[in-house]
Amino acid sequence: MKKTDLAVFKEKLLALRARCNRDVAQLTDEALGKGADGAGNLSNMPIHMADVGSDNFEQEFTLSLLENEEEVLTQIESALARIEKGTYGTCEECSAPIPKGRLEALPYTPRCVNCARKLEKRV
Repeated sequence: MKKTDLAVFKEKLLALRARCNRDVAQLTDEALGKGADGAGNLSNMPIHMADVGSDNFEQEFTLSLLENEEEVLTQIESALARIEKGTYGTCEECSAPIPKGRLEALPYTPRCVNCARKLEKRV
């Protein structure tokens, strides 16, 4: 892969990492029930059982989103490390080049489409 292409992908990854870090911070605040002032607002504590259930569902959903964002951050860090090692754009499974279109869609992907499909079938 050309150095200019690597620089473009590195910038994309850095911007994506910054956005994910902001998302993680916001989701963490939501999961902990913090308001805009950064403290839990006890006056909004639900009293009705349905409200408690809704709040629990929302918290679990937010925690799920948080887990997904943290996984993406891990993948972004791995991709940035691959850029530094000089292996970015090469499939970790078969060592074939990852098509540029795939990297543009998923700049942190470590696998080509075929290997990603095979891995999905195993899981």
